[in-house]
Amino acid sequence: MPALAEGTTVEVCTPFGAPSGPYTTAELPRPDGPPLETVFLARHGHGHRLLPSEVDYRANVHGFKQLGVTHLLSVSAVGSLREEIVPGHVVFPDQFIDRTRARASTFFGDGVVAHVQFGEPTTEPFRKLALAAAQRAGATVHDGGTLVVMEGPAFSTKAESHLYRSWGASIIGMTALPEAKLAREAEIGYAVLALATDYDCWHQAQAEVSVLAVMATVAHNVELAQRAILELVAAMPVTTAELPYPRSVEHATMTDPAEIPAAARERLDLIVGHYL
Repeated sequence: MPALAEGTTVEVCTPFGAPSGPYTTAELPRPDGPPLETVFLARHGHGHRLLPSEVDYRANVHGFKQLGVTHLLSVSAVGSLREEIVPGHVVFPDQFIDRTRARASTFFGDGVVAHVQFGEPTTEPFRKLALAAAQRAGATVHDGGTLVVMEGPAFSTKAESHLYRSWGASIIGMTALPEAKLAREAEIGYAVLALATDYDCWHQAQAEVSVLAVMATVAHNVELAQRAILELVAAMPVTTAELPYPRSVEHATMTDPAEIPAAARERLDLIVGHYL
């Protein structure tokens, strides 16, 4: 992204392993305030080397937290499960269905039990701000909808695709979970800018999804996504008092603080230490 070209590369170590790669930090302009400190990470690694199941989501989100991130926009390619969501359109889902099965989905465990609320898995004021930014950037935008997150890396069978449609789902992808759950535990506001690249495999009049089709649509719309991000940056308020992030861990810990092992306290210091 040209706006990040003059940014700084930052290597981060986390208690949960190595992130997908180095982060890029940069100050992006806001017309009505100081520049916004922005952090970018390619979740699949440089050159797209990591399968969705190989991404260390815990390390990635913890790294964002270490760098002071308060709101996280996930830019993702997805398949459309609805006729009206045409490849090239942008969706800002507000619900998820978790069909993953081989991913660490919590920072807690090993001595600390916590249960965060996840009924509304995206941060609504932030989602709405990002949606309006995409509209200003010229995108055809769909407000809300359910995102099915599958394990991958293979695409769906037709039976699965029709099942998800029968559930009322709008789009399908492979990376928003456990990313969104971990962002909630890290008290980071979260929203998804989902770029529809294909009709999955349910649409009889369209060719079955392929990597070539996905990449062609992404390449055609990458500039649109970048414009949407710059519009969002311009609209971000100066303080988190104006755009709060979730205080989701404040009352989530079940474990008696006196029983939490020292190693667990150290590992979770950035996640729950301010409440303990």
